Amino acid sequence: MPIRKILQLGDPALRSKAPAHDFATDKSGLSALVADLQDTLAHWRRETGYGRGIAAPQLGVAKRVIFLRLPGAKPWPLINPQIIQRSDEKIVVWDACLSFLAIFMQVERHKEISVRYQDLRGTWHEIRAGEARDLSELLQHEIDHLDGILCIDRVIDVKTICSKEEFEKRHRANSPYAAKT
Repeated sequence: MPIRKILQLGDPALRSKAPAHDFATDKSGLSALVADLQDTLAHWRRETGYGRGIAAPQLGVAKRVIFLRLPGAKPWPLINPQIIQRSDEKIVVWDACLSFLAIFMQVERHKEISVRYQDLRGTWHEIRAGEARDLSELLQHEIDHLDGILCIDRVIDVKTICSKEEFEKRHRANSPYAAKT
């Protein structure tokens, strides 16, 4: 599948809420979209060392589809993901985005969430995500994309915004981005 262009900060399509994928009426294209997400993410991971997840709106596709590739785990497409529970406890994490990889910032996220999603066949699943593998913050970041929300919208303090170079020098070793796989 082709490596697709990732929309960049300022593109209005990144600010649109994506409609749900309807398995009853849209039988074609989902597998190809997931393959494009997978290939595009793998390409940017190789090129930049960043990228654990990607959302369809980042490719200009208005569908509620995200794709995760965590180190040591199988590829994981999530269709129509929705957060169904959020912990009261929150955490502050470093965040970045393939749609504006030149800047990093600290954001506040829920420490734990529960997510309901469909697989490629339309079967519903539920997962509880926490700090393990930084899954909670990653799912919140990618699901935000489906609602037209970017991590820059959630910055806790503008003083935490820094360039990629400064982030790598000062913070990368203690972040989820430290893994090079």
